[in-house]
Amino acid sequence: MSSQAHILVIDDEESMRDSCQQTLSRAANKVKVAQDGATGLAMLEKESFDLVILDLKMPGLSGMAVLDRIRHDYPGVVVIVITGYATIESAVEAIRSGAYDFLPKPFTPDALRAIVARALDRRTLALENILLRDELKASFGPEVIIGQSEAMKKVEGLVRKVSPTDTTVLICGESGTGKELVARAIHRHSSRSDKPFVVVDCGSLVENLFESELFGHVKGSFTGATATKYGRLELANGGTVFFDEIGNISLNIQTKLLRVLQERQITKVGSSQVIKVDVRVVAATNKDLHQATQMGTFRDDLFYRLSVVPITLPSLRERRGDISLLGDYFLRKYNQKRKKTVRAISDRAMRALVEYDWPGNVRELENAIERAVVLTENDVIEPSDLLYYGLSVETPSKSDTGSSERLADVEKEHIARTLKKYTGHRGKTADALGIDRKTLRSKLRRYGLE
Repeated sequence: MSSQAHILVIDDEESMRDSCQQTLSRAANKVKVAQDGATGLAMLEKESFDLVILDLKMPGLSGMAVLDRIRHDYPGVVVIVITGYATIESAVEAIRSGAYDFLPKPFTPDALRAIVARALDRRTLALENILLRDELKASFGPEVIIGQSEAMKKVEGLVRKVSPTDTTVLICGESGTGKELVARAIHRHSSRSDKPFVVVDCGSLVENLFESELFGHVKGSFTGATATKYGRLELANGGTVFFDEIGNISLNIQTKLLRVLQERQITKVGSSQVIKVDVRVVAATNKDLHQATQMGTFRDDLFYRLSVVPITLPSLRERRGDISLLGDYFLRKYNQKRKKTVRAISDRAMRALVEYDWPGNVRELENAIERAVVLTENDVIEPSDLLYYGLSVETPSKSDTGSSERLADVEKEHIARTLKKYTGHRGKTADALGIDRKTLRSKLRRYGLE
């Protein structure tokens, strides 16, 4: 049975409430009781419970009515139905309505403990399914760290050393350098590898929803909170939580996050119940957080707590020797994914890739290769296939600064033309170019196209 489970017993018989509370409390659970359905539902609105033991036959609000409300408003709560009027019909009806299982009165303490243990295992599986759905929605880069440059060998060495520990890690680097990839590698090689890896995208969450996303909320805690929600920290319990672009969070959230790191406990929005969490924290940023502390936009105490072990990822232009390795890897990946048979990247095309500055780094390179694999009609990627991405058909050397066909010039013209085509809509422009919005913003600033 999971330790520290929070259980609610709803039964109109005082002796039944007391016996359930005593039996389950001995197994390190936190157990509360309610004498009727209305009281039980009121408690569910104020607190977060993992499991409810519910009597079917009660005066006032019936057990079936309470079950319907729980399934609708608190879908993550597992319900075990008990009754002294055990019939096949009532058991089937309760299970069809969403109860996990059915336990007829009278029952032994061992029977109660056994069914609760199975139910809590079911809840753990349900939480894992929530994470799995999030994983399937996510878009990941390469599954392995690729590179033979000295800079990447240093990164790999740090990952090997820090992974087996529970030390907090801060990964720094430009957008697209593979910060989440490194965070996943740290988790994969840690003692928590069989537990959840949960991503908190600090760059995409709206300020007024961030606290709810991080800590969760109870039903009715604010407008639109129609059901109790699990926060990312609760979902990550036992595993690793990855704060991507943590430099974007407000000072208000920074204060609350610092408290979590210090106390290792959270409180859902709208609740007073304290929930203990055991998570390893890995954070990433493309900002200079040390400079941010001096400017007063990032708490220095939070910065020092996050950067116990800092890992800095080099930009792709700082490790151009890895571009051919990455290009070949992405070629194989998208041949398989897109069911293509492109044999290679030509020497001229590879020179164009190596000479390009890659402001979007590895992510941008991956998008360029995928686009070329999809659009080429040949079995070898040529410079002309990269034109779709904004790279020149020609591959002038860097010293040929007088050429009107410099890669940067061609790219600037291509971005401007695409931006005009979509009447300035940045989301559609980024999609058409095969890059993310962060990379597009960087390019627009670089070329003065804002």
